[in-house]
Amino acid sequence: MSKNRLGLLLLAGCLFLLAGCTPSGKKKTEEAADSGNRLLLGFAQIGSESSWRIGNTRSVQEAAGRHGIQLMMSDANQKQENEIRAIRQFIAYQVDVIAFVPIVEEGWENVLYEARNAGIPVILSDRQISDKIDENLYTTYVGADFYAEGQKAGEFLRKKAENSEKETFRIVELLGTPGSTPALQRKQGFHDVIEGDSRFEILESVSGDFLRSKGKESMEMLLEKWGDRIDVLYSHNDGMTLGAIDAIEKAGLRPGKDIVIITVDGEQAAVDLLKEGKINCVVECTPMLGDLIMDLTKKLAAGEEVPRVIHPDETMFTEYDDLSELPPRGY
Repeated sequence: MSKNRLGLLLLAGCLFLLAGCTPSGKKKTEEAADSGNRLLLGFAQIGSESSWRIGNTRSVQEAAGRHGIQLMMSDANQKQENEIRAIRQFIAYQVDVIAFVPIVEEGWENVLYEARNAGIPVILSDRQISDKIDENLYTTYVGADFYAEGQKAGEFLRKKAENSEKETFRIVELLGTPGSTPALQRKQGFHDVIEGDSRFEILESVSGDFLRSKGKESMEMLLEKWGDRIDVLYSHNDGMTLGAIDAIEKAGLRPGKDIVIITVDGEQAAVDLLKEGKINCVVECTPMLGDLIMDLTKKLAAGEEVPRVIHPDETMFTEYDDLSELPPRGY
């Protein structure tokens, strides 16, 4: 790392959280002096809107410490313009690698051209960008297979139908942030599995923006419109699901019994409700991507080739499983 960049990095501490470099006194001074020999990763996070997102941030911060990587992190507060601004600051500070979570798929071309022109490799984390954008503008993607998650949700519903005397299942769907990869692919995977099966009817799909508050609000609207016609709720994340359950119980209905509930993420709160019988299926989407990101950062900084796509191992928890020995989720 150049002396010029080291000076910029120390200045950036006034603007960014530098994970692993916040102790006070002598240790802080020693770590700052040593930072010139450490890789510098700029990581743009979209926010802290859920336990999943907080767990994802913590995973990155803790992994950076374990791997000895200097971390410059920003929180975009759910705004794409804030992420773009942060990426430009990473470029100005001459970081070794940039990683970011694209809040939506479109609108990244200009800033990614700037990163490429600066010779900085880019990792997409958790979400992807549009396939219409030049694929050479980023190096690799690390995160879930969202289409497969949607398929798992659909496969559970088919199994539920096979074990039920009901002939039809009328479904409402809470979508994630419009234009985001998980919202688009979780919907497509689910629809592709149940399409053409006369037992299933989707009454309506509405956005809850991956937020608990909007999940509750959207579910209240759906209950007011469709009432007891709703047999199934498929929700794209646990945050919205928790809000929807609040609305379902407020309406005097029993989640998990009067309405089959399928959710995605695997937060501790959702797994606890699965054990209580208030949720029927939890499709796992792990936020624990930190070590994968740090491994990629070291390889890219060393000029090594890396896979174009890396998916973590993920599973599914259902009402048919023995969950008594499932360890704490950590998020």
